[in-house]
Amino acid sequence: MIKSETVLTLAEVREILEKKKEKEKQAKEQKEEKEAILEQSLLYAKRFSKLNTEKIKELKEELKKLDIIKLKERHIAKVADVLPEDAEDLRKIFIGEEISLDQNEIEKILSVVKKYSK
Repeated sequence: MIKSETVLTLAEVREILEKKKEKEKQAKEQKEEKEAILEQSLLYAKRFSKLNTEKIKELKEELKKLDIIKLKERHIAKVADVLPEDAEDLRKIFIGEEISLDQNEIEKILSVVKKYSK
């Protein structure tokens, strides 16, 4: 549906089309940049993920079932990503956090992680 009609010279048409072409070029560059970031992120995730999604879900559920109140969702995700092998590795995950696990909690977490890190 035509809402209005404007008479334009060829010079005005050229200017409008050049602006449109520049906007499309910028949009294409932004799309390519986003795709490159996505590709790099995917490569990173593939390289450093240690378990498949199914195993990660199982591990997270087992860690939640430990009922360690101090252990938040973000901590569980980090434990699943890192799969710490010992108490020192586990403690490193909590550097900068206001959380301190006792030896019993550490042992519980590590025993669950050990089942998945084989």
